[in-house]
Amino acid sequence: MSVPSANPQIKGWCPGAHRPMMSGDGLVVRVRPFRAELDRDQTLGLCALAQRFGNGTLDLTSRANLQIRGVAGEDHAALLAELDGLGLIDSDPRVEGHRNILIDPDWRHGDLTDRLYGAVLATLPDLPDLPEKMGIALDAGRGAHLRAGSADFRFEISDEGGLILRADGAARGRPVSEDTAMDALREMAAWFISTGGRDHGRMARHLAQVALPGDWQVIAPCSAAAEFTIGPANGGSILGAAFGKIDAAALSVLMQETGAPALRLMLGRMFWLRGGTAPCLTQEFVHSPDDPILRAHACPGAPYCPQATVATRQIAGRLAAQVSGSLHVSGCAKGCAFPRAADVTLVGREGAFDLVLNGAPWEEPSQGGLTPAQITNLEEVI
Repeated sequence: MSVPSANPQIKGWCPGAHRPMMSGDGLVVRVRPFRAELDRDQTLGLCALAQRFGNGTLDLTSRANLQIRGVAGEDHAALLAELDGLGLIDSDPRVEGHRNILIDPDWRHGDLTDRLYGAVLATLPDLPDLPEKMGIALDAGRGAHLRAGSADFRFEISDEGGLILRADGAARGRPVSEDTAMDALREMAAWFISTGGRDHGRMARHLAQVALPGDWQVIAPCSAAAEFTIGPANGGSILGAAFGKIDAAALSVLMQETGAPALRLMLGRMFWLRGGTAPCLTQEFVHSPDDPILRAHACPGAPYCPQATVATRQIAGRLAAQVSGSLHVSGCAKGCAFPRAADVTLVGREGAFDLVLNGAPWEEPSQGGLTPAQITNLEEVI
């Protein structure tokens, strides 16, 4: 058996439905539900597909998408046909690969956010060939809820209530109207490509090297709103998924027992049951906003990812209560589960862990070569 490299391969793209990614347990097939919402039939259907074609679980990603893991190569075409029948994928693989759209979870049918989403869908085929990790945030609701989400082009609201388009990494944006928003998006995407943005991959990294036009940096977005939290919410309930792992059978039972007509996916690896009765307290989901597991992040790790050299989630679950801030246990230096700085980061390398304090997985560790036994008590290590 080969040992994964200490320098993991960064593919520059994320798995999709048409273009899955091979992992240690089979293909990873990512589903990007339109408007981050699944109705009851779509939810139950997707749960059934995860059990039929995958390993019985769904991964809720950091961008509020869902992944079916463990799919056999010979089953991919049949799975695609089923997903298409549920209305969960694009017919055009190129569009599907670039449909990284974050949407305010409190959107309402016919509101500005909903209308912008439809406009973005119509505009995607016209945009230049952007790096597949790039995304768009539609944070144009009654509060700014997507600041922590990974996006490169951000539609937001100013303190005066006007719509702006802000490049990620810039403090201010350019004023737009609903009628001019898509033209502004096309212009910014074209600028990114023409100024060498593909070499940097993401907008914020590009802006660290290339100056954005001054007239695109004139209005600041409004202050971030209070975050959504687990518990009752607008006639429904918000629940969490530890490390984003959802047991498909348990979710199916949850939808049937609560009678919820729809489910919305959220940042923070949370999901919102829209209506229905209050869910029963079960260990399959996170029911308390104070649960320390919500501050912990971990990828599937070994043996599920071929680039990981360590198991991750069991360790993260054991250590979560020991860290007052954020904890990230990463199978390798890519940091897929939380690609940013955490208060405490443990990075797998050649079967052991490097410790990074107040940093990202790819940054210089303060200690290296720690075994799982050595990190049972973090106070003794930090």
